[in-house]
Amino acid sequence: MYHHMKSKALKWFCKGMLVAAVGTACLPFPDKVMAAGLTPDSIRVAMFLDLGNTYKSTTQAVTLQSVSPWSAGFNGNDGYHPLINISQSTQARFSIDSFRVKVLETNDWKTAAAASQKLSATNDKPLLFSSTLGGSTVYQLYTGTYATEQAGREAVNRVTQTASAQLNGQVPSLKGSKHWSAGVYNSQAEAQAQQRVIQTAGYDAMTVIQSVPTGGTQYAVWVGEAANDNELAGIQQEMSQLIPTVTLSNVDPSIPAIILRQDVGINLTSLQTLDHYQISGDSSKLWIPDQSNGIQVTERSKRIYRGNWEISSYNGQLALVNELPLEQYLYSVVGAEVPSSWPSEALKTQAVAARSYAIFQRNKYKVADVVDTTLSQVYNGTSSEAASVTKAVDDTKGEILMKDGKVVEAIFSSNSGGVTADSSEVWNSNNNTFTSVTSEGDLSAQKSLKMWYHVLLNNGLSGYVREDNVKELTSTTASGLAQLTVTSKDTNVRVIPLVQSNVPAVSKLNPGNTAVILDKVAESNTYSWVRGPYTSAELLKAMKGKGTLVLPSTIKTLDVTRRGPSGRVVELQVNGQILDVKYPDMFRSALNGLPSTLFDIASTGSYTVLGSDGTTVRASTSSNTSVISALGTSSLNGTGMVIMNSESKATVLDASDKFIFIGQGNGHGLGLSQWGAKGMADAGNSYQDILKHYYQNVTIAKE
Repeated sequence: MYHHMKSKALKWFCKGMLVAAVGTACLPFPDKVMAAGLTPDSIRVAMFLDLGNTYKSTTQAVTLQSVSPWSAGFNGNDGYHPLINISQSTQARFSIDSFRVKVLETNDWKTAAAASQKLSATNDKPLLFSSTLGGSTVYQLYTGTYATEQAGREAVNRVTQTASAQLNGQVPSLKGSKHWSAGVYNSQAEAQAQQRVIQTAGYDAMTVIQSVPTGGTQYAVWVGEAANDNELAGIQQEMSQLIPTVTLSNVDPSIPAIILRQDVGINLTSLQTLDHYQISGDSSKLWIPDQSNGIQVTERSKRIYRGNWEISSYNGQLALVNELPLEQYLYSVVGAEVPSSWPSEALKTQAVAARSYAIFQRNKYKVADVVDTTLSQVYNGTSSEAASVTKAVDDTKGEILMKDGKVVEAIFSSNSGGVTADSSEVWNSNNNTFTSVTSEGDLSAQKSLKMWYHVLLNNGLSGYVREDNVKELTSTTASGLAQLTVTSKDTNVRVIPLVQSNVPAVSKLNPGNTAVILDKVAESNTYSWVRGPYTSAELLKAMKGKGTLVLPSTIKTLDVTRRGPSGRVVELQVNGQILDVKYPDMFRSALNGLPSTLFDIASTGSYTVLGSDGTTVRASTSSNTSVISALGTSSLNGTGMVIMNSESKATVLDASDKFIFIGQGNGHGLGLSQWGAKGMADAGNSYQDILKHYYQNVTIAKE
């Protein structure tokens, strides 16, 4: 039975649980209707998309390949028209024809590669192409794309500074998607012949494949890449003087087209050339049909995905959308959200929740239903598929959670820490689908983990040592606290009960060294956890911009002043002033990224004294407090000072004035707890029972 967590200023650890968060971050229950019988067969997943403040994941190009031959083209009124065919196991790169900065043009690939390398470390990501001018190979370095002409012009200044060492007198300039046509042809060979004529004269030209409205294919040669109409007119004048025999005509931006380029930027240590396809046209949407062996996306950790692909321009940036059958999508997301080794009833629970959540999100991201990150559900393609997961999805095919004729937004988190959140504790909303319930199954998250000793070292420092490196001694301190030593040389004493390779150890112990045992706790995990200690400066940096409170220069006190139905923090005071946040779950980010809001706070430099009259007084290690013991009166100086509470729980204080967070759960805690579902499945509960425990007032409908 879960009991509300009480403030324990003298306790550094309460026996709770840490959660490996899945972190689905959805918004507070929009009124969205999805009637039964309208479950879609497919789902659209955005890999790269720029929706401004709603969602932003951008790249200047995507690199695709398949172990099978594949094609790309455009969909017309009479179906799909392939325009390019790509051999098996061959990489191809794709980008959009939009505003970009031309950084430099050089005959030396190493110079271009060096500048590209520098730009790769900035927000102005490079694209490096090769072309032929005047009979010689040249390398053309660009950055972008940029959503507007103004954004591109601002980038010119940044790029000029970054690549200054390689410019050699060249001046970066803004380019765009306005072109002239130097002829239309029936074959690619004819177009390339015209392209060579123009390039030999010293002017750059590009071969383009155009989709004809009647369903055919034609080839064109384009010149220029102007950012506006004035620049486009200037290009026409230049061409008329340089090659007067070439007649230029307007390019129709309504016709989908693919500009053929040679990419030499995929490997900046060794020259490697790839075919690069630049998508042009106002509403062009390049389509790549489903391949039986899937498509590999280099920019997504070279993972392989099922389904069709759409590449387009949205808000001036490349948009990459994967469209595939809903059930195949679930094969991946269920396997990414929970281990495939979990009991089948837990996997079925996740399948129904994931299906319901995905359907609820229809069209949320304009050109897509969901994204591939934790903002929707983790989607890693075929790499997270497993036979057990596939069976769980198939066994529950079409099953969704319904309430009042609508699909339920079946949100979930990794571990609720023994009790799920009430909706009022997360996003200030009220929804009786999400009321707080116990979740004893969450304990399963720490079942096989090691225990850790919280110890005080002889030098006054404290930390944690894992049990498999420890030998308890028979000796005790004068106050009766047990002692230990270690069994291995240079045993690390950790800041929290968890190995963190990026966090230096507090100290090291060797066999023969002794330490005082303060407590024995579980390794930080998705059920119970310890975070910190954080300095005032670290917390103030995290709090900045999270509310309207004028933050102090130093945090002296940090107190939980109100909790919700499950015990989660809903009000926090900094130096006695309320830290106002938009919604309670925001306390996680405001406190340096805590796993959940189910926590207590302990200060390393203060403690609370209970007087004989029942009143409490907060004191600090810097207040020169005097205490009376069996040895007489002495002053507390705060250097490795150990105090004990009425439960004989020992705590060490120091003068560092840092803050430690001791908590339970990982994620927002609303709805299904994944570890709780596992625990219930281990106990023999069906997936229907599990779902109805975590989601109230719902029915399970089969579409």
